[in-house]
Amino acid sequence: MATELQNLSNELAGAVERAAAGVVAVHARPRINSSGIVWRQNLILTSSEGVRFEEGIKVVFADGRRAEARLRGTDPSTDLALLETDTGSIPPIEFASDDHLKTGQLVLAVGRTAATGPIASFGIISGVSGEWKSWRSGKLDPFVRLDLSVYPTSSGGAAVDSSGGLIGLVSSGLSRTSVLAVTRRTVDRVAQKLLDHGYVGRGFLGVALQPVALPRDLKEQLKLDQDTAIMLLGIEPNGPAASAGLLMGDILLQAGSSVISDAETLATLLDHATIGESLNFRVLRAGTVQEVKVRIGERPRKGK
Repeated sequence: MATELQNLSNELAGAVERAAAGVVAVHARPRINSSGIVWRQNLILTSSEGVRFEEGIKVVFADGRRAEARLRGTDPSTDLALLETDTGSIPPIEFASDDHLKTGQLVLAVGRTAATGPIASFGIISGVSGEWKSWRSGKLDPFVRLDLSVYPTSSGGAAVDSSGGLIGLVSSGLSRTSVLAVTRRTVDRVAQKLLDHGYVGRGFLGVALQPVALPRDLKEQLKLDQDTAIMLLGIEPNGPAASAGLLMGDILLQAGSSVISDAETLATLLDHATIGESLNFRVLRAGTVQEVKVRIGERPRKGK
């Protein structure tokens, strides 16, 4: 038994050592640093929660080297921020596939401080499920909850499996009660947008909505295969919906191949839509079903 425990201990220490080579300390807030992951050459992913100022950001690498970093973009809804700096010869850490994540797997949170070097905590994956919406309206896919203690300096660091494979970025800012891992699919979706645009644009129609139940006789008459839809109660002047000719009182039934049964369905569709693309909406208007093509706009950003 002693030998088995010693072997496990050595394997976990090795996993931390391997992961820590690509984990940096990020100084982007007063007094206390957070951590970050070398994502690509000269690019570092970190927690947006740990980025409190945009200038004067510094990072400390595993070899002790310090460098200035430029903020390329943030997405607080998924707790991701992207920094650009000279990473030198440090190889990026490759994210493992999300497909093999399981509840009960051993997991390590690996961070870094300028004073003490690598830091780590140990636990398990306590939950894995499908797409999940944070209290900041961001979507993680999949949702991965970690049952471990996280130091404030670990936020933005690496969540790794027992072999040192990168599961995701450690986030303590997306849930009021849990530590989460922002995994590969979410990173692939968000980080490239931060690199290209500095923020994540989300689809926008410019409408106020109310869910409605479709009467049985109307469903039978129009051969509609859904029980609920959403009605337009308000339309923003000059917004995408108004420009396309949608009217107050219109009932949205379908967008492309997606049935719109409630407001959440439409919100999800818009979050995944490409800004500027056109979608065909099936609309119930004055007792008839019509097709309306709407060009998806970009949701206004706060403060803009």
